[in-house]
Amino acid sequence: MDSYLIQVNGHGDHAPMLDVHLKTNGNSISLGKVKGRKPRWAVRASEMSKKTFNPVRAIVDSMKVEPNPKKPMISLSLGDPTVFGNLPTNDEVTRAMKEALDSGRYNGYAPSVGYQSCREAVAEYYSCPEAPLEAQDVILTSGCSQAIELALAVLANPGQNILVPRPGFSLYKTLALSMGIEVKLYNLLPDKAWEIDLEHLESLVDEKTACLIVNNPSNPCGSVFSKSHLQKILAVASRQCVPILADEIYGDMVFADCKYEPIATLSTNVPILSCGGLAKRWLVPGWRMGWILIHDRRDIFGNEIRDGLVRLSQRILGPCTIVQGALERILHRTPPEFYHNTLSILKSNADLCYAALSAIPGLQPVRPAGAMYLMVEIEMEHFPEFENDVEFTERLISEQSVFCLPATCFEYPNFFRVVITVPEEMILEACSRIQEFCEMHYQGAEGAQDLECDK
Repeated sequence: MDSYLIQVNGHGDHAPMLDVHLKTNGNSISLGKVKGRKPRWAVRASEMSKKTFNPVRAIVDSMKVEPNPKKPMISLSLGDPTVFGNLPTNDEVTRAMKEALDSGRYNGYAPSVGYQSCREAVAEYYSCPEAPLEAQDVILTSGCSQAIELALAVLANPGQNILVPRPGFSLYKTLALSMGIEVKLYNLLPDKAWEIDLEHLESLVDEKTACLIVNNPSNPCGSVFSKSHLQKILAVASRQCVPILADEIYGDMVFADCKYEPIATLSTNVPILSCGGLAKRWLVPGWRMGWILIHDRRDIFGNEIRDGLVRLSQRILGPCTIVQGALERILHRTPPEFYHNTLSILKSNADLCYAALSAIPGLQPVRPAGAMYLMVEIEMEHFPEFENDVEFTERLISEQSVFCLPATCFEYPNFFRVVITVPEEMILEACSRIQEFCEMHYQGAEGAQDLECDK
């Protein structure tokens, strides 16, 4: 019977290499150098986490400023319509949730893409002759943010690029960079109600362009594209063979003098993933219910994109089942007057805010047509003591306790964004304080020149 002896010749406790010899019946066989490893802790954050960067959080968290203790804080910064309680959701929406909970039928796992009946309800709600939908064209997600994440993940590979609006919602860039996807920013034009600079947009397309993001109605601009402008955007996408990721979370949230056109209703040949959800129109952002609508009438996406979305959705097993259980009733029983009343409040606030800020020297607001925001240009030459919009908004907090987001958060310096979902009296008070602030710091052409000379 053979006997074996393994001899290991180490070189101290920390030897990186070991000599290993195998002895069998007295004969020694060298197995040469074998790598050794002394266990040690070496836990590091992933590359994906290091690439994840939210500019809004980075800028806001770095604003080390205290509000004026003599004035109560007015925050016009957060795009959450529920904060002040003046915009509650409808009773039908709440009742639908209670019934879904009480039924006990929605406490388990659902299919990762959502219950079939819920997908059918969404398809029926959004289907129209110009852009028909069936249940198989709907993927339910955990909020519109996850819808955007899945759409980006299925369309783009690391090393490719996507076209993103400037100014635009910061999440697009945050998600893309974490996935190793390059972001190319195309310009919106404030003097044309934030229409896309189409020439600039098309100049950015190259062989690595994976998709074009179109956000309409817009955050942060509050703009709504006309039918003719959307058709021009589609013409660019068609010429360049670039699919569209449509962020339409504010779809139908447009003021009475404007019309919302879902982009998919205007094209039969451009494949589109439209992302939406309950958050804004139904005033329940915390319920985390979103969806992707797949518009692909020329079968350009084919099964590959559809199958990819299904596989990606399986990573977290879909959105909240109780909200899914309430979804059909929410979509089909919410009374029209609820939407009308919400928009009436937003339109009134938008008009009040626009009129008040237009009267302030040094500020140039851009009139919104929908969503929950408006953008305001700061004529920085008249406020020479401030380096940029971040400094301007910091001082606005410290002196007047009014918090607006600097538009540097949206890649658009020297503007700030105002949220118009707050109560009317708060809008008026905030605008009055902004006026006082600007009057305190405004410099006419001569004053600004003198200040520059003093520097």
